[in-house]
Amino acid sequence: MAQSSPLAQGELTDTALHVMLALTQPRHGYAVMQFLSDQSNVRLTLGPASLYTTLKKLREVGFIEELDGDGARRIYRLTPRGRGVLISNIERCRQLLAMADQIMETT
Repeated sequence: MAQSSPLAQGELTDTALHVMLALTQPRHGYAVMQFLSDQSNVRLTLGPASLYTTLKKLREVGFIEELDGDGARRIYRLTPRGRGVLISNIERCRQLLAMADQIMETT
């Protein structure tokens, strides 16, 4: 029996997490890149190859879906399943940061 990928099991890479955060509102690819750049005060830049590879993988596992666009641009948004995975990963990050804070306070 073939094992499913970590992504299919809901383990998001940093790039996938960022893209899914951007897709809490429907956006096309360039708008995702711009949103992430703006929200991070230009500390986060995502190139087109990384973005579109990530979008493809997220669609394949059902975390995002493509909407009917205007023809020239593909519009994406989170699926209900994707929203649940995103929330789980945000909580995992919070727990990791809390542990890191606790460890750093004792050293």
